[in-house]
Amino acid sequence: MSRPRRAKRTLRSTAFAPGHVTGFFSPDLDARDPRARGSTGAGLVLELGVVAHAEWQPATVRRVSVVADIDGPLPISEEVARRLAPAGPGHVSVHLAHQLPVGQGFGMSAAGALSTALAVAALSGSSRAKAVEVAHLAELFGGGGLGGVAAILGGGLEFRARAGVPPFGRIFHRPFRRSLILGVVGGPLPSPRILRNRKTLVEIGTAFEAAWGTERVPGAEEFLDASERFTDRLHLTTPALERTLRSVRSAGGWAAQAMFGRSFFAVPRSQDARRRIVRDLARRDVLALELSTARRGAVRHRGSG
Repeated sequence: MSRPRRAKRTLRSTAFAPGHVTGFFSPDLDARDPRARGSTGAGLVLELGVVAHAEWQPATVRRVSVVADIDGPLPISEEVARRLAPAGPGHVSVHLAHQLPVGQGFGMSAAGALSTALAVAALSGSSRAKAVEVAHLAELFGGGGLGGVAAILGGGLEFRARAGVPPFGRIFHRPFRRSLILGVVGGPLPSPRILRNRKTLVEIGTAFEAAWGTERVPGAEEFLDASERFTDRLHLTTPALERTLRSVRSAGGWAAQAMFGRSFFAVPRSQDARRRIVRDLARRDVLALELSTARRGAVRHRGSG
């Protein structure tokens, strides 16, 4: 950690990290170095995510606080902020604004961790690589996810061929030019409970092998087909979510569960299919949003006085 460059002036910084939906993945937690742990698999990086506003103010003691527009504690982002905050006395405060529902498989934990890391790192003068590393480790050990931070370093369709963050991980990004629909059909599904269940992790790996099981980067339609196979093989859906997935597919769209949430992502195969899907979701009173993938990954702005 380093001291602010202008220790008697208030410093401010803003960062944005996109959300993400995982289509299929396999845990990879065997590496000795935790920076090389995480998951392989593929997902879509979303144009909406989390904005972090960070501020450092002169003070006689060192204090770090993180608040957000949602209820409840933020242990992962708080850990990130503490590790990256400038050394010495001063008050670092971070405010997080979430653009998508939390606990529904839309990558808000990873986006919160990475946006916090980039914003606070800008205040202390830490590098982007250090910020990414700290966010990844906080996510990994905090139970927020296995590969979310690595996935959102770029935009579009992402494929994690090797687990971990760079230079340990190997991630490919490809443009994804279709619009997609996100929908929620139940309450939040906490990731830590799933990711700490050894039996479930084995089942996820088996489902990944059945759905994709290769190091080749998928094309858009290959990704969507494999995501459906992964969802159907894993059987983590609720009855309400299962009915919605079947309905979207019948209307002419690809549809898969967002990992992990009582939620889904869908991509219409045509404009006619889009109209049928939107009409059917409205009839079912399903909370849904149409959006695009992000063109780029997380970004930060330098601190200012």
